[in-house]
Amino acid sequence: MDIALVYLLLIGFGVLVYVLLDGFSLGVGILSPLLKNSDNKAIAMKSLSHIWDSNQTWLVFGGVVLFVAFPVVYSFVLSNLYLPIILMLVALIFRGIAFEFRFKSDRSQGFWDLSFAFGSIIATFCQGIILGALVGDMSSTKTLADPVDWLTPFSITTGFALLSGYGLLGACWLVRKTEASLQVVAKKLAQKLLFIMLAFFAVVSIWMLIDQPAVAERWLNFPGSLALLPLPLLSLFFAYRLWFILRERTEPGLKPLAYAMGLFAAAFGGLVAGIFPYIIPGRLTIWEAIAPDKTVYFTLVGILIFIPVVIAYNIYAYRTFSGKTSMKDGY
Repeated sequence: MDIALVYLLLIGFGVLVYVLLDGFSLGVGILSPLLKNSDNKAIAMKSLSHIWDSNQTWLVFGGVVLFVAFPVVYSFVLSNLYLPIILMLVALIFRGIAFEFRFKSDRSQGFWDLSFAFGSIIATFCQGIILGALVGDMSSTKTLADPVDWLTPFSITTGFALLSGYGLLGACWLVRKTEASLQVVAKKLAQKLLFIMLAFFAVVSIWMLIDQPAVAERWLNFPGSLALLPLPLLSLFFAYRLWFILRERTEPGLKPLAYAMGLFAAAFGGLVAGIFPYIIPGRLTIWEAIAPDKTVYFTLVGILIFIPVVIAYNIYAYRTFSGKTSMKDGY
């Protein structure tokens, strides 16, 4: 068994699930300043109140698995991207506190609304910057020794791209969980964000093809590139279906969120395909970075027990609170 590949798949799975689940949760916070009605903001927050913390379990899972399986990578990421990671964690803390205090406050509701919004925006932007800093330079010469070496035009662009993407996921979540005027607002926001996100994703993709020969070789060399062709085609299909569903006047149900998640998953697959087998692009492959066999095989037992338990809990929680959110019962 290729244990390095197994752990790469586990980390990829954890990161993708986190992006899809906490992505819409952060997206609701990103959009909350645009929900000018106080009741609409309250409903938007209540729609997340039972699942936002379990969504972040996958962020912890990804970090722990990275630490166990690829300790060199874990050390490299934390030491070179310390500031955006700390900013992200502080923002997530403020955002989490806002969930608890917003509905117990009278005079300070506005402050907690701002904490929820800015915590979501800053956390998302930092995640985008971290992604851009890691994949934006495929050479091994960049040291990231300066405290702000990670702040580049490319990483800033990926930060805005992730903001638009999470915003789209958040709008589609609100389409699923709300009714009447709030659902109409969410549909309109989702339509706009779909085009903004596609524009950013196109810019990032073209930028990587032009700036990084290794990525261009993977994607543009025929006939090998034919194996990757389904990924951009799937992205276009999901975007096409999402656009038309959002324009319909009937109750769309879960379809917008499902198609938005499919679009994200296809984009994520394209990113992984472009940089594989590197886990630190241009520096270390998964086989060079993998921890000793005794460590990874021992830990794999616990991981294989943990994943089904967390998935089962998530399924149970989402099914239990699957209906529309109302001010009356909070769900």
